[in-house]
Amino acid sequence: MRSTLAGLLDVFDVSQVEPGRYVGESDAGDRDLIDASQLLAQAIVAATKEFPHKTVRRANGVFSRPVRAHEPIDFSVTTVHDGRLFTTVVVGAGQRDRPCATITVMLDVPTDDLIRHPVEAPDSSPETATPYDMPLDGRELRLVGDYDPNDPDEVGPPRIEAWLRYEPIPHRDDLQRALLAHFTGHLSISTTMRAHPGIGTAMSHRSVSTAVMAIDISFHEPVAWTGWICYDHESTSVGAGMSYVRGQIRDEDGRLLASFSQDGMIRPLDQAAQGLAERERL
Repeated sequence: MRSTLAGLLDVFDVSQVEPGRYVGESDAGDRDLIDASQLLAQAIVAATKEFPHKTVRRANGVFSRPVRAHEPIDFSVTTVHDGRLFTTVVVGAGQRDRPCATITVMLDVPTDDLIRHPVEAPDSSPETATPYDMPLDGRELRLVGDYDPNDPDEVGPPRIEAWLRYEPIPHRDDLQRALLAHFTGHLSISTTMRAHPGIGTAMSHRSVSTAVMAIDISFHEPVAWTGWICYDHESTSVGAGMSYVRGQIRDEDGRLLASFSQDGMIRPLDQAAQGLAERERL
């Protein structure tokens, strides 16, 4: 069954079991393992539900164990500090009583500007970008340039600009932030591989093992947007089996909505994994 934006937002919207405890489901498409960025999005919603009068400004996740797509996910929210202006919580995600991820979330009470950088117009446009198929009903994706980011034979600079348009954009602030965080996990490893001939994400889970190990995202007020948004990815390091990508998310006017970084694993497929079905491999 083809995934939909409405279904994805339902996945993000974790249900409270009791104070500090939530449960969530998954939408992994044809994979048996879910994207780490789904857990990040769900943690943002869980933290907001725990502290509804504050706004998530930063989330940092480390994803240490794979999460199965067809089993419930348990989320625990532990308060580190709850002050008048700032709150810090640690959201644990797990299955079968085993921890799988830890996400530290900072929330605050937004205030009026004291200072603010001027908006810089983007140097690309969705009108001239190339449509790219990454199936999700309700999301349109275009890449700056004419290439396939999955193709091992496509070589270029380690940068990918992706313009996205969601319809409808959720009205709730926590779901908007969750939606922005979710796509940070989709093209970062492709960005790193693009600079190296003979390797691409089409090889992932076949001859190359890839996984998102950590994501850091900071939201810049306000995050509300209309129309297209641009994810500008740049890979600044790869080696010793790990890649690092940094990026920014801007709207069509150039307003900076969020900044992010990702640490990803890129390694030869482990011999033990070769006995697993492709959909179960990292």
